[in-house]
Amino acid sequence: MKQFFKMMFASAFGVLLAAGILVALAFSMLVGIAATWSGTPSYTPEERTVLKIRLDGTLVDSAEENPLAAFIGEEESTLSLRDLLAAIQVAREDSRVVGIYLESGVLSSGSASLGAIRDALTDFKASGKFVVAYGDLFTQGNYYLCSVADKIFLNPQGLLELSGIATQTMFYKDLLAHLGIEMQIFRVGTYKSAVEPFMLDRMSDASREQIQSYVTVIWKNITEGIAASRSISEETVQAYANQGHSFSDPTVAIEKGLIDALKYRSEAEDYVRELAGQSGHALRTATVAQINTSRSSSLNPGDACIAVLYAEGEIMDTEANDFYDMEKCISTHVIEELARLREDDGVKAVVFRINSPGGSAYLSEQIWHQMVELRKKKPVVVSMGDVAASGGYYIACAANRIIAEPNTLTGSIGIFGVFPNAAGLFDKIGLSTEVVKTNAFSDLGNLSRPMTESEKTLIQGYVERGYRTFLTRCADGRNMPLEAVDKIAQGRVWTGEQALEIGLVDALGGIDTAIRTAAELAEIDSYEVMPVSGSKNFWEELWTSPLGEVRSTIAREVLGEEFMYYRALRQAKANMGLYARLPFNVRPL
Repeated sequence: MKQFFKMMFASAFGVLLAAGILVALAFSMLVGIAATWSGTPSYTPEERTVLKIRLDGTLVDSAEENPLAAFIGEEESTLSLRDLLAAIQVAREDSRVVGIYLESGVLSSGSASLGAIRDALTDFKASGKFVVAYGDLFTQGNYYLCSVADKIFLNPQGLLELSGIATQTMFYKDLLAHLGIEMQIFRVGTYKSAVEPFMLDRMSDASREQIQSYVTVIWKNITEGIAASRSISEETVQAYANQGHSFSDPTVAIEKGLIDALKYRSEAEDYVRELAGQSGHALRTATVAQINTSRSSSLNPGDACIAVLYAEGEIMDTEANDFYDMEKCISTHVIEELARLREDDGVKAVVFRINSPGGSAYLSEQIWHQMVELRKKKPVVVSMGDVAASGGYYIACAANRIIAEPNTLTGSIGIFGVFPNAAGLFDKIGLSTEVVKTNAFSDLGNLSRPMTESEKTLIQGYVERGYRTFLTRCADGRNMPLEAVDKIAQGRVWTGEQALEIGLVDALGGIDTAIRTAAELAEIDSYEVMPVSGSKNFWEELWTSPLGEVRSTIAREVLGEEFMYYRALRQAKANMGLYARLPFNVRPL
């Protein structure tokens, strides 16, 4: 017994000592981070500076700063659309910046965001300044963006990918059956295909019809944009894609008018340096971050404010995501921000920037309600990013105006519910259950058995009421008859261009268009734009995110090879409930 207490106290002392060391290290890191933040200098461009934009990593609407990145040796791989557009605008207005140099890498982005950057570059060129692009590799998305450049250079051993758009859907029905899980599906909407991977082993005709429709529209917009910028025909672009020239000799791209010349990186930089009129042997450039810090505000203290609230990711309670990677999501934090902006008298209008495939129908309704309350006090304009569909459209429909990009994926007005039956999985891992209950539906949602017919009827009615509520919200927000909304709803996905034609959005344009619209509705001429994050800040994520990894590690250690069954069960439980969401992982570019 003495030995036991001796070991216990020794272990406790070791834990306390380790905790003390961690606190000391954390304090040192905080001091370093605070010094870094407080010591960030402003940047003054030299004459004939070139803004260099590296198109690589992942493009998001509004990137959250990670002050620990420098300490753990991680390079920043996330690009902010907000920062890019701001830098291009600052560079356009600053006479010391003479041009933009685009360097193509592998950028993950939706076509709507690429179109927004492309429009900003076109506006930049209209000021008389140059845009030059170079790539060792031009992905299709990057080439669409870079095609607006005055000159496009490709490495002599490089590759120009231009092959059209394809989407792929993965079906899990047979895999789940192998694990002993059956997904019990309830939905409203002929085109509501988000649940198809769990109930079919191939794409339905309705799903294929809607996907073919929107990818065709997006591809046409891309080919038209490239053809116009390069002064070639759309047929030439189509022929390059259809004949597989992505893998041909790079000289074919020159012959087709898609590339101006083959140059190595150093040769491209020499060309830009000479075009900029710079002396010396190295190209003098400024980064996006540097250009943005060079901006001087001309606003007066009494100027009005337009808040831009960024909401990005799936609509869900963050706690429901603790088992997985802590990706950006739209949670109750957005409701809190909308309520705060409603009470802020300095904020004269709000632009709600949405980039979401949807998610929880319940949370979408709560955000919708807060939008209605906000609109009672000040104008609200929605700006749609790459996707604002299903729940993403639900939270948008109460706005005074809705602005979408031509290639935005939107609509998908429909509801579905997923309730797993894991009886087969329970058998596989040797679990059994018994239920004692007082009423017929006391154990509704029990994972260990299939639903009864009475339960299925009950849930289907619940889903149909949810769909009618969704339709009502859209009809009221868009001032359309309920029947008219139902005809264009049914879970169908539309592009922004198509949505304008059928009345789901008011105009096409980017976030700048939305801000100007908000200013007009608020009847203000001079205003400050204030970005507001709809996600938790870094410090909140810092304390919550590691816990999910700890739980995952413990589960792996304890369960060993059976961890895969546990994971499947957790995923099945996470998908329970009522959802307004797009088909999973839709990303045409």
